[in-house]
Amino acid sequence: MALALTIDGSTVHDIASLYVELDRVFMPDEDWRLGESLDALDDLLYGGFGVLHGQDDVHVTWADHAVSRAALGAETTRAWYQAKLDRPEVYASGLAERALAALDAGTGPTYFDLVLEVFAGHPELRLTLA
Repeated sequence: MALALTIDGSTVHDIASLYVELDRVFMPDEDWRLGESLDALDDLLYGGFGVLHGQDDVHVTWADHAVSRAALGAETTRAWYQAKLDRPEVYASGLAERALAALDAGTGPTYFDLVLEVFAGHPELRLTLA
């Protein structure tokens, strides 16, 4: 039987609240929290811990996804890239500059789109936007 999970998109107002909601859904019994990172999300979705541990049939519904999409849109994404540019000793500025230029040109993905790309990289998880 498939494990059914629901992300409450109405609680997502920025990147930090996205990860709070992901922790609530995927990590309720863990004594540590997921970092605010797409790489951390990717690691989580591999299923080595949290509620996904040992699961091979998972259906995730993202309820009120339009709220999350708006909250994680261009403005939030721009600020996320700018924060990377503000720390060139940690992040590759060229990559962030190109991504920011694409976002400003209307061709680059938003943070919401990037999250969907991470989910898409895990075909064993079925994600439904509701």
